[in-house]
Amino acid sequence: MSRNGIGMEWRVPVVKDLALRESGMLTSLSIVLPVFGIIAAGFACGRLGLLGPTASSELNRFVVYLGLPALLFQVMAEADWPTLWQPGFIASFAIGIFAIYGGTLVYRVASGHHLTDASIDGLNAGYANVGYIGFPLCELIFGRQSLAMVTVATIMTVTVLFAVAIIFVEIGLQTERGAHHLLAKIGKALVRNPLLAAPLLGALWSTFHTPVPETVKVMLHMLGSAASPCALVSLGLFLAAGHRGSRASRPVAAALAGLKLVIQPAIAAICAYGIFRLQPMPAAVVVMLSALPTGTGPFMVAEFYGREPVVTSGTILFTTVASVISLTACLALVGHAQN
Repeated sequence: MSRNGIGMEWRVPVVKDLALRESGMLTSLSIVLPVFGIIAAGFACGRLGLLGPTASSELNRFVVYLGLPALLFQVMAEADWPTLWQPGFIASFAIGIFAIYGGTLVYRVASGHHLTDASIDGLNAGYANVGYIGFPLCELIFGRQSLAMVTVATIMTVTVLFAVAIIFVEIGLQTERGAHHLLAKIGKALVRNPLLAAPLLGALWSTFHTPVPETVKVMLHMLGSAASPCALVSLGLFLAAGHRGSRASRPVAAALAGLKLVIQPAIAAICAYGIFRLQPMPAAVVVMLSALPTGTGPFMVAEFYGREPVVTSGTILFTTVASVISLTACLALVGHAQN
């Protein structure tokens, strides 16, 4: 993984607070605006009827069965595990995402919501858009030497967190009363789920220390690169169909957005700076990644399992809009902590 600049000395940029805020705002805008642009393109296509009435669901099925599995397989198969093993960074990021996911799951179930919907809400609050926004954002701010840490966060988000959430989704969907039959049905459903099978196969491939053939690698890259844009277009199509959320769903989406943009990075900062005492750059990276807006993963899951994605779409939009401010604030805070 030499492209990530492994082995380079971590250099923490020292920037004046005003310049940091200004550059942070421009950086956040430059990364977030294309996300809005793709959603808007999907919205326009939906309004004009260019892609047909079932385009949102069909695009999402492409993402779930081809695009995202290709990306997950490639990430796991090509991961340089000894280099990526950074316990303090991994623990700081993992505690943040699972504290938010687990807390949201427990609270929503205790409030009377179905376990499947509670698991998706947990994803809404804890699933950072690391793959689509994290890589370009951290490369712009910290340089290519930070990309190995972004890779670690991507694996944690799109494989580990995703897998845990899907397990609870599947548990919630089962109606068997006997423990033996319940476990058998859940196990069968998980094995057939491409979002779990693909990373497991990728991890198995990596154990043989055999490079992925170049032709296969190109194919996986092409499919994986299409996953996020297609998911964003699907989201735009969903919004164009009139599913913008009732007034009752807006407070829930706003609360989940607050957990994602404020509480999760705060937990990560406490772990990175206070508990594990990471060096300045990895500490700053883990906080910035934790403050990213909600990715499209929860929307894919909600659509795939036929759950109402109104809260999910609202959370993605809320967090994406507000992340311009929250990311700039985080950048200023971590810059101040480094000085």
